[in-house]
Amino acid sequence: MTSIFIQLATPEDTTRLGQDLALALRKGDLVTLSGDLGAGKSTLARGLIRTIADDNLYEVPSPTFTIVQSYPELRLPVSHGDLFRLASADEVDELGLDEALEDGVVVVEWPEQARGALSASSLKVTLVNDGDGRKALIEGEPAALARLQRSLAIREFLAKEGFATAERRYLLGDASARGYETIAMGQGRPFILMNSPYNPGGPVLRNGKTYMQIAHLSQSVTAFVALDRLLTSRGFTVPKIAAEDLENGFLILENLGSDGILDGEGAPILERYEATVRLLASLHQHSWSKDINLGAGISHHIHDFDRDAMMIEVELLSDWYVPRISGAALGLDQKAEFVAAWDKVFSQLSNTEKSLLLRDVHSPNILWRENETGINRVGLIDFQDAMIGPSAYDVASLIFDARVTIAPDIQDHLLGAYIDERRSADPGFDETLFRKAFAIMAAQRNAKILGIFVRLDERDGKSFYLKHLPRIRSYLNRVIVHPALAPVKQWCEKAGILSSEI
Repeated sequence: MTSIFIQLATPEDTTRLGQDLALALRKGDLVTLSGDLGAGKSTLARGLIRTIADDNLYEVPSPTFTIVQSYPELRLPVSHGDLFRLASADEVDELGLDEALEDGVVVVEWPEQARGALSASSLKVTLVNDGDGRKALIEGEPAALARLQRSLAIREFLAKEGFATAERRYLLGDASARGYETIAMGQGRPFILMNSPYNPGGPVLRNGKTYMQIAHLSQSVTAFVALDRLLTSRGFTVPKIAAEDLENGFLILENLGSDGILDGEGAPILERYEATVRLLASLHQHSWSKDINLGAGISHHIHDFDRDAMMIEVELLSDWYVPRISGAALGLDQKAEFVAAWDKVFSQLSNTEKSLLLRDVHSPNILWRENETGINRVGLIDFQDAMIGPSAYDVASLIFDARVTIAPDIQDHLLGAYIDERRSADPGFDETLFRKAFAIMAAQRNAKILGIFVRLDERDGKSFYLKHLPRIRSYLNRVIVHPALAPVKQWCEKAGILSSEI
């Protein structure tokens, strides 16, 4: 079993270890803290809980007399136990710790008092006094130790870049393997840490390639760095990179703020959506190189959004969404008809305009900068999966925002604003051809998302994405009436999927 040794020279080091532990935990983790009186168990537990609470003043009373103190309101619910006063191991069953592990994490001081009645520890921390400081020995399950080692590697990276004493806080996890934290040093705006480990891409699906390779999804942080530099060179606002470790997948990024393009109720702010759609019009007036040199023999190639990538994405609809609503997987003939219908649709894109396609231009990835002007009012993030493809794709992604209900009249206004912007810059802009590509790309994207959100529920246990399905289905219903989509419309009607509900 792998063990981790950490020197803790000061109480602040113990608190920071609590931060590092907190950011490695997942629902179901049991952390036991052993050590003599005064070894720092409570300091470590308090640092851990306050990190999850995102509050340095969060009240964390000692559970010495209550035995268990619960914090169900936190992002990751925590139950904090102190078994020092436990009379017998039989009392462990009465504490409800196994039930607490179903919804969150459990941190237990003096686990020895349970005399083997506790569940197996995910992480076992033993604190030992060592001169004027202390040291920690950490053992545990391989998966939990691997997560902790990743978190400690982040701390080492921060120290190397001058952020040794930074205060780390969870910021965001997305539908990928990436994670984000805030990194605070003093009173200024915190930096953002991107934790993006190399993603091998899962099982091979066809032609020796994984889904990620067929869909041209980025597998390392190099893609983000390359696109960040490319967009910066053209005057678009993206986070400045303060430090990078390409090998391990760590970046320290400028924080562009938290003001987005939605109001307090989660509704679209028209001015901000329109500014974003006009930014896309500006972006689509540029020509873009497909190869970006990062130096030191490192480069990134921007792939084409080709037929294989488009098809593997819409097959998420046939492989995940359709079986969910019909109760059965498609037969071979049905699947062949599905693929043939989309092939006919995609074949109509051969002469459409191509540009840099950022891939996920929607509300979670757009930041509003009130004090700026022009395109600088809009900050862009999460563009590492960019490709070269129909310029209509990102316009459709924004106008049919998967997480926001945008009324048809607002959609029409935004599309008109984009077209006006393009026409003003290029009188030869082909509106008819663009509208056809817009309908096809909107249908392709919304079909993909219907499948992805079902997959996230069934495969990854992320059921909260299901609430968006009625909206996405309504978006698909709206665009599928375009004549270019007739083959797909006929297939969907025959399968009866557009009116179905989950």
